[in-house]
This record gives sequence, C-alpha cells and structure tokens, in this order.
Amino acid sequence: MRIVLFLYILLICETVHAELLKPSPNLDPQEVISIQLNALKDNNSPYINAGIEQTWEFAHPSNRKFTGPLSNFTDMMYSRSYAIMLDHLNHNIIFVNKKPNVSYFFIELTDKVGNKYGFQWVVEKVMIKGEFKDCWMTTSVSQPVSLAKSV
Repeated sequence: MRIVLFLYILLICETVHAELLKPSPNLDPQEVISIQLNALKDNNSPYINAGIEQTWEFAHPSNRKFTGPLSNFTDMMYSRSYAIMLDHLNHNIIFVNKKPNVSYFFIELTDKVGNKYGFQWVVEKVMIKGEFKDCWMTTSVSQPVSLAKSV
C-alpha cells in the first residue's frame, strides 16, 4: 500500500513539474517575458513557488551563474525588491529597443496591494552551443522604481 501511495505521489509531482514551459527558439523576447510575468502573477499555482520555478526556466545561463541555483533565486524573489512581483494584480510589457541578440523592455506592474512599479527587463539570445542555443532568455531585471502608491 505504501509503495502504491509513493508511486502515486511521485506521478503527481512529475506531472505538475512537467507543465513548466521550456525555452524554445520559437519564442520571441516578449513571449518569454509574458510567460515569466504570468507565472509570477499566480506564483503558487499549481504548487508553491511554481511561478518562481517557471521564471527560473527562462533565466539566461549567464544569469544563473550570477544568481546561483533555484533555491538562491527563490530567496532573491522573496527579497524586498522582487517580492512585489509575486501574486501581482497586473502588468504591462512595453517594448523599448531590440538589437540582433538583445531586447529591452519596460515593465509596468501593479503589486497585490495596488502600488505601481516599473522595471527594465532585458532578454538575450543564447549564443553558446547547448540546450538553450538560439533561445531568448532573461539576463537582467532592474530594481523596481515606484510609479504610484495605492490610495
């Protein structure tokens, strides 16, 4: 009985984690950001910190070297600067500039209590050989700038 229960739980966990979208050369820069922000908007669905994990999937290899493993990235997302992205109410992705392998966006985001913030979000095409070759992935997100306080 315990073995059956264990296998059932393992199957559920594998199914849940299999739902994460993966980087693909078919995704454009704005789609990559949209995937990440929509995941963070509902961070704990379908499991705790699923949004953070989905966002991590699209962290550029150079960004991963800077932030460390997923556990460190999760801690960073709960820091004062980035926690406002978790379970936010809405966001707007504004194109700023695109070069051949780098795209710049400005993100307007309303946190869960109605405060508005702005971020610069940069995605770069992975140019090194490997599983992410030619995929657009996030290289940096600036510290938030307060745009308006809720009333």
